[in-house]
Amino acid sequence: MNLYHCMIELKSDARALAFAVAVDAWLGHLQTAGLIGGWRLMRRKFGLASGLHTDFLLEIEVEGFAQLDAAFAALGGSDDTALRRYDQMHQMIVRLDVGLYRPYPDPAQRERIALI
Repeated sequence: MNLYHCMIELKSDARALAFAVAVDAWLGHLQTAGLIGGWRLMRRKFGLASGLHTDFLLEIEVEGFAQLDAAFAALGGSDDTALRRYDQMHQMIVRLDVGLYRPYPDPAQRERIALI
C-alpha cells in the first residue's frame, strides 16, 4: 500500500468542518468506486507544528501507480456529481503540497530501478 500524502492549508474564509464534509464526500466517492483504498484527514492539534507543517494532513491509500492514475483520470470524466464534489473540496484550499510514499524497506528496493 502506498500513501498519497497531502499537506493542506485552507483559504482564510473556508470553514474547517465544511472542508471535512467535502473531503468525505469526494474521497468517499472515490473509495466506493474502487479508485482509492482508505483515507484519513487529520488536523494539527493546538497549532503545534514547526514551519512547514500545515493545518491539515490528508493521507490517501493507493495500491500503486495504476490505481493512482485511475483516480486522477476520474477528474477528467463527465460525472457531474463527482466533479461537483471535487470542486466543493478544492475551492477551499489555498495551498497543497503532495508526496507519494511507500513502505520502507521494501523487497523490490526501487531506488535501484530507473528507466534511463
